[in-house]
Amino acid sequence: MKLKPASIAELASLLAADRTRMEKVTSFDLSAIDRLVEHKAEDMTATVGAGMNLADLQKQLALNGQWLPIDPPKPESLSIGALLATNVSGPRRFGYGTVRDYVIGLQVVLADGRLIHSGGKVVKNVAGYDLMKLFIGSRGSLGIIVEVTFKVLPLPETEQFVEAKCASLEDAEKPIDALLNSDLAPIVLDLHNVSSANRRLTLVVGFAGTRDDVAWQAGKAAELGFTDQSSLDYGKTFFTQEAAFQQVSVLPSKTVEVIRTLNNAPFVARAGNGIIYHSGPVIPNHQDRPARLAERLKNEFDPKHILPDLHS
Repeated sequence: MKLKPASIAELASLLAADRTRMEKVTSFDLSAIDRLVEHKAEDMTATVGAGMNLADLQKQLALNGQWLPIDPPKPESLSIGALLATNVSGPRRFGYGTVRDYVIGLQVVLADGRLIHSGGKVVKNVAGYDLMKLFIGSRGSLGIIVEVTFKVLPLPETEQFVEAKCASLEDAEKPIDALLNSDLAPIVLDLHNVSSANRRLTLVVGFAGTRDDVAWQAGKAAELGFTDQSSLDYGKTFFTQEAAFQQVSVLPSKTVEVIRTLNNAPFVARAGNGIIYHSGPVIPNHQDRPARLAERLKNEFDPKHILPDLHS
């Protein structure tokens, strides 16, 4: 069964009615729940319906010089609900963290049609159980996120990206280690091989903040070998051209070791986080959540298994 409710109330009603039919929900479309409910620029918070796409939210926030510091691929086609359900991120995750770090309140419709709230609409909120981290990344298997309140940040005055070409993976490890052990505070630290026909390795670092601070950091990065101007266009290229790609998460210290097994396949690696996107062979991911815990949570929140499964 595919759900396309016109409102939160209708979604709750549809799920409550389905309890008697026991028909499994295969997908849901929340595009009608797409408005910016409230943006309190003075409090740096924004409440938004899950059907709104990320690009439109960023445009609305930018009118007041603010943004949600989450930058996954294709934000124009990524709804807020999908962003939260998959916990997807982008290159700036190294400096800003994940979407979980910015959620202060959630509304979720459970499998039986109940509407629950977690958190609130103020940054300092300790009311109730913190269920937010449970639903974020659950892919709609425990409940359907319908509304979220974010804390947002001021847009940085400027950003600058610089890069270093690396002849080998061994050559890439040295500047990565030097950067991580320096006083610099980059927002991006990526290693990729998608910008040239010969798959040459490129290490990209990015800085954000005031113009003076960014200029100082870029100068220090140049001393470590990051002398060429760069951008984040390699990510757009990879996620546009590689229709089918794998994702694996490892310890940041194991990033280069895993890349060695890709046999020069196209990849973009978040070198500071240990997340690797690649078009090479499947790599066993030992960081998956324990199956027994996932099953217990599913049985607790959706005992009749009406909602999609976690890995469906």
